[in-house]
Amino acid sequence: MSGHEFQSHFENSGSIDMDDTSTNIDETTMDELRQLAARYPQKRSALLPMLHLVQSVDGRVSPAGIQACADVLEISTAQVSGVATFYTMYKRRPAGKHHVGVCTTALCAVMGGDILLDRVQAKLGIGENETTPDGKISLERLECNAACDFAPVMMVNWEFMDHMTPAKADELLDKLLNDEEVHSTRGARITSWREAERVLAGFPDGLADEGPTAGDSSLVGLRIAQQRGWKAPTAEQAPVEQAGSEQASSGEETK
Repeated sequence: MSGHEFQSHFENSGSIDMDDTSTNIDETTMDELRQLAARYPQKRSALLPMLHLVQSVDGRVSPAGIQACADVLEISTAQVSGVATFYTMYKRRPAGKHHVGVCTTALCAVMGGDILLDRVQAKLGIGENETTPDGKISLERLECNAACDFAPVMMVNWEFMDHMTPAKADELLDKLLNDEEVHSTRGARITSWREAERVLAGFPDGLADEGPTAGDSSLVGLRIAQQRGWKAPTAEQAPVEQAGSEQASSGEETK
């Protein structure tokens, strides 16, 4: 088998930094972890939100966080680690105050996503999955964000930044680095990555209704339909021949 072994280009992709044992988890956090577990008929179903809560406290999935989840759910630390290292939203190393993502999939790539990622890396002086020395911004290459009508898109703490350009990216990063207020193009004002993680854990921050609920690009089709008086057919307006063919097909199957 020599010379034919599988070569991994992601040597650290599945590892959690177990050498850093620091943690901010206290009894308040433990109580909130138990609250999350109590929301589910089978408490181990709470593991995903619990890991988000751990990240909101420790800035990553920490060894102490893994142990805390295992203790509350009465499962092994290996089971917790298996979930934490499967999903990319769970971080093995400390994330920055703001976590920036750049989509380079499909339409975003066609519209300049790779150029945006190069621009962000050059401006911040870091690569993918790295954090600036001052701890303010961490960077990730994102897979599809289901926002093709707003391509290319970036995200800050999981909030959308639509129709981005290199110039817009520079302006956004400058504001984040200078602690200036930033608003999502289709959402609330940006808080911090840890605060966003707490929301994902299931503890609302009261900002859910802040900002627009839909972007202009998503509403183009609706406006055209309204202007032309187009409406979806009702159940009573379904083509008779289609209903008849379905009945005939059903009759043939029962013979």
